[in-house]
Amino acid sequence: MEALFASTFAVAIAEIGDKTQLLALLLAVRFRDKTAIILGMVLSTIINHLLAAYVGEWASSWLSPELARYIIAASFFAIALWVLIPDKADDEDHRFYRYGPFLATFILFFLAEMGDKTQVATVVLAAKYQALAWVVAGTTLGMMLANVPVVIAGSMGAGKLPMKLIHRTCAVIFFVLGVATLLWS
Repeated sequence: MEALFASTFAVAIAEIGDKTQLLALLLAVRFRDKTAIILGMVLSTIINHLLAAYVGEWASSWLSPELARYIIAASFFAIALWVLIPDKADDEDHRFYRYGPFLATFILFFLAEMGDKTQVATVVLAAKYQALAWVVAGTTLGMMLANVPVVIAGSMGAGKLPMKLIHRTCAVIFFVLGVATLLWS
């Protein structure tokens, strides 16, 4: 259960202000069918994070436990620094809009999540906890906790969140995860 809670919390916080959250806002403004957008996000996230978690578990199986611990801790520290750099919305790829809200969301969300800090966090969390199902469930839940309200609310209040505070808090959380990995693994 620790893997579920840690994954949910870490990704939900990391996702605030992330490019996929900005994409969720753009899709919510573009399409009326919020259910299709949310379903596209869920399916895309499950597939993307399942692949990332497999990579994390696979990579940690090839490393000695001591080396894996240091790499995982260093990865948490790197993510802590990375989240201090706020994302900006990438140029939209309008060509996918013609596929409708579900497919456009699925494709764009999947592509936006490739190499994103939450995908990297999923790799690291899977390597740390060796609990693929719990990590994928947690990271997916974290993504939905951060993105579904954005889709439902649309553009209302999007600019009112204290982004600097959120990014700093997220950085502290990942730093603490890195320290905890070094001390208790």
